[in-house]
Amino acid sequence: MNIPNRFIWALGLSCISSWAWAADVPGSHDLQGIPRLADAQIVDYSVKPDIERIYPMGRLRKISGRLRFEEQVTSRGQTMAITYELPAEHSGFEALTAAREALQAQGAELLFWCEGRDCGESSLWANEVFGNSKLVGADDRQSYLLMRRAAPDHNQLITFYGINRGGRKAYLHVEQLQANTDLGQLLPTSATLQRQLKSAGELAFPKLTGEPDAQWVTLIARALNLDAASRVNLTGTDASAWRDALIKSGVGAARIELGTKPAQGLHLKLLR
Repeated sequence: MNIPNRFIWALGLSCISSWAWAADVPGSHDLQGIPRLADAQIVDYSVKPDIERIYPMGRLRKISGRLRFEEQVTSRGQTMAITYELPAEHSGFEALTAAREALQAQGAELLFWCEGRDCGESSLWANEVFGNSKLVGADDRQSYLLMRRAAPDHNQLITFYGINRGGRKAYLHVEQLQANTDLGQLLPTSATLQRQLKSAGELAFPKLTGEPDAQWVTLIARALNLDAASRVNLTGTDASAWRDALIKSGVGAARIELGTKPAQGLHLKLLR
């Protein structure tokens, strides 16, 4: 009996995948709702029941022996850290992108996002932030995310760090913090909003209902002014009031159009 090639190929992939998963660190498992790149293996896994964590929200530098960055989120709670070694020909950025998109589809909020040299030195992220020398790699081939899960898990923070090393090795490090106390309001950086707008072509703020919030007006205005040539379409129940507020905060009036399409909260669409 002749077996079609596609079935042989599928069987081979199944065997390879089973072998790869069997090679995971004993006792380890994936985080809920975060997809694993096919054939990726867990090479490091740890759970710490009560620890304080500082998650940077800015480019890492070391000055006079001390780690420096613009903003941060600090909290205490249980952490679960997982390091995946990715299959050949796949990048840390690819795995990180899949994880980010999956969490955003679940309503997670993106607080900070950097790529390449905008993140600073890879060695600082690997050794000073995550304490894992496997993550040292090329500064221009790294990416980092800090996200907050959607309610009812809104007191969980998740960080992702993707890196490509020499010899085609790539890793994705994932850490989840279950905070002991309410995290309260956490705001993204303006550079993160700009990066997200350029990447996805839109920004959605379903919680921004009613009159413009001063903090958010400042953040969005700064984000838009990081690329003074960009133009956006603004929709939402109070879009007109938000447009006026953004113009008062320094965004050129010609750069903001008012749309008519219904939107929950506030929605910005990049006009290319």
